[in-house]
Amino acid sequence: MKETRLKIKNKFLKRYMAGSPLIIKEALYQIDSLKEEGQIIQLVDEKNKFIGKGYYGLQNKGIGWVLTLNEKEKINETFFYKKILKAIKHREVFYLDHHTTAFRVFNGEGDGIGGFTIDYFDGYYLINWYSKGIYAFKDYVINTLKKFSDCKGIYEKRRFDRLGKFIDEDSFVWGEVAPEPLVVKENDVNFAIYLNEGAMVGVFLDQREVRKKIREKYAKEKNVLNTFSYTGAFSIFAALGGAKKTTSVDLANRSLSKTIEHFSLNGIDYETQDIIVEDVFHYFKYAEKKNLKFDLVILDPPSFAKSKKFRFSAAKDYKDLLKSVISITEEDGTIVASTNCASFDMKKFKGFIEKAFKEMGKRYEILEEYRLPKDFRTIKEFREGNYLKVVFIKLI
Repeated sequence: MKETRLKIKNKFLKRYMAGSPLIIKEALYQIDSLKEEGQIIQLVDEKNKFIGKGYYGLQNKGIGWVLTLNEKEKINETFFYKKILKAIKHREVFYLDHHTTAFRVFNGEGDGIGGFTIDYFDGYYLINWYSKGIYAFKDYVINTLKKFSDCKGIYEKRRFDRLGKFIDEDSFVWGEVAPEPLVVKENDVNFAIYLNEGAMVGVFLDQREVRKKIREKYAKEKNVLNTFSYTGAFSIFAALGGAKKTTSVDLANRSLSKTIEHFSLNGIDYETQDIIVEDVFHYFKYAEKKNLKFDLVILDPPSFAKSKKFRFSAAKDYKDLLKSVISITEEDGTIVASTNCASFDMKKFKGFIEKAFKEMGKRYEILEEYRLPKDFRTIKEFREGNYLKVVFIKLI
């Protein structure tokens, strides 16, 4: 494949020499020479000295990813095979854990190739592609996965189109068709996975350690509220941890049937729990009006959310959302404040928490913090990749 040489502007040179993997258009001269996504890019300084090599692929973060700092290294099937094999070896402990059968196998730039991820679901591999550029190398990835003896089947999600949105299509690629649902385990808890049903498959794997901690330490005899509950994963763990009752609230109609399914899969009578299909922002107002109080509240909103009456951006609105939660949390209660927004760091997130409690005239104590689990590998040269921030907060 022909390689296109692009010069890095001097003021960005230090960043790339330090190993930053994300290619941004502001850093380059001659970006008009980039015509087709998937093109191999050679990055050089203004004196034509080689800095790195990557590919051109448009996504919301930038215009491509650096893949190697070795000028002679070829970006071919062998390159992809070695990177994926190394990533899988790093997860050997997960493959051997019979209590958990769903985890991340390849985490983009954290494992050396930005722009795609691979998740494992009890013998099935799911690839998430984030640009046309990385999709140009799809055969390399698929051919690599086919070589693994434990691979029952391969699915893919193309999370791009000309507007940068998910492409809803048949996700099956190769091998056996997975049962629907495919039942997987996370710390001996059952989840129903649908590999060929839209963008979401049924559970967010990055919250594994947080769910486990809620079950083990925080749920017993507690009245639990799970907001933006999706398929009720936090509620299941809380119920199994001995919660008095769980209340799951989500605007999506599908959340009702999906949450019922998860309770039933784990031997819990869903009729003893509350599952509410409602705008979470409206529910906060209702709960405050009715003077409802909860011992444990889980607040894990999407980075951006929109309903008929509300627009939410984590970067702008998390503080005010947290204030709504504080008002319906019991004294000495616990709030699990979580965000997957990559545009701010843990320090700023804690700043939102501090301001929210100050404005509410309440005192608090941080009990523990969580970032991404080990299978979601990140690198220090791309801190945005470590997007998950979870803080357990006790009201004093």
